[in-house]
Amino acid sequence: MKCFHFIIFLLLAPIIAFSGTIKVGAGELVHSIKQAIHLAQKGDTIIVAAGEYREGNIVVDKQVFLQGKGMPVLNGQKKFEILSIKANGVIVEGFKLVHSGISAIDDFAGIKLYDCKDIVIRNNMLHDTYFGIYVQYGINCKIINNTVVAFLKEEQQSGNGIHCWKSDNILISGNKIMGHRDGIYLEFVSNSVISNNHSIKNIRYGLHFMSSNNNKYLSNYFIGNGAGVAVMYSNQVQMINNVFKENWGDAAYGLLLKDIRDSEIKGNHFEKNTSGIYMEAVTRVSMEHNLFINNGWAMKIQANCMEVNVTKNNFLGNSFDVGTNGNLVLNRFNNNYWDKYEGYDINKDKIGDVPYRPVSMYSMIVEQNPTAMMLFRSFITSLLDKTEKLIPSITPENLVDNLPLMNKAF
Repeated sequence: MKCFHFIIFLLLAPIIAFSGTIKVGAGELVHSIKQAIHLAQKGDTIIVAAGEYREGNIVVDKQVFLQGKGMPVLNGQKKFEILSIKANGVIVEGFKLVHSGISAIDDFAGIKLYDCKDIVIRNNMLHDTYFGIYVQYGINCKIINNTVVAFLKEEQQSGNGIHCWKSDNILISGNKIMGHRDGIYLEFVSNSVISNNHSIKNIRYGLHFMSSNNNKYLSNYFIGNGAGVAVMYSNQVQMINNVFKENWGDAAYGLLLKDIRDSEIKGNHFEKNTSGIYMEAVTRVSMEHNLFINNGWAMKIQANCMEVNVTKNNFLGNSFDVGTNGNLVLNRFNNNYWDKYEGYDINKDKIGDVPYRPVSMYSMIVEQNPTAMMLFRSFITSLLDKTEKLIPSITPENLVDNLPLMNKAF
């Protein structure tokens, strides 16, 4: 029987290779994806028909276009990494990958890229995988329009939806990620663009990146995640036109910035977060045209932040506009719109004639004694804040917007 199969293989191989296209399915000459990869030549297209394929770990070690028709299902049976890519120039499109194995040692994924470049992963669905799409030492790879969903409830049992490690020039665009530990995670990733993704209801962060420089995060939605978005130990970061929404909890925030330098936070929407932005050890960051609406704290800026320029932002309906933990202020607030501003504009230049102090006395008390939140919206807190406006004593003297806008900045 083995001899017969070998003869069939010898007869088929030249025909399949010559055609440049190998079809896989129940009614085709080739029934398995592994067999098709074995038969394929560099640059061939492998078209996989609808159906379920239980082939364990499928290793793609040739430059091929792996294309699913009718969304064929690759089932890892909760035992295996499903698709391992170990060649340059591979394209994977149109598959549903389900039930990968779980391994904290090997980081099993639905699709994992090993030290390769020029890879395209697009229009796939990944359900119930440990890690969804994992890029390891990738260069010039594109992850586009995939849906990545996990269902585990504990952080320790789940990997990240899209995970990139020590990679360069990565495009992550148009993906929907839900239910993972972190929606998108990057570490030691540079010169990359993350755009138009929806990262929703993940266990920990919608986006988490560390030590990743010169990257752009554009028009993403981060909604209802455990603690929002964390940005740490990175330089040359651009976060533009993103939405950070409904991240509630004791340690939750829309956006955490820690040890960030020479970056731009522009045109973002912060709504219904415990803290819109929390900043620690941030240096030379421009914050412009952002909307802070209905947050607990619009912004918490720690005393170790320097040269943060906050200008032309709108602050609407926040319980507290700005919070801080010290009196030393080395940052600049100018030309912002504050809905709590009660000043006047005699010369009608649309700029308030009286400076605005966005840090209230009560917010300083809460910063030092969190239990004081029990008095929130009480008469005594209003009295304290009114008194502080007349005779400043506790709030930082230099944390002031000298040119508050009378109308919204945009």
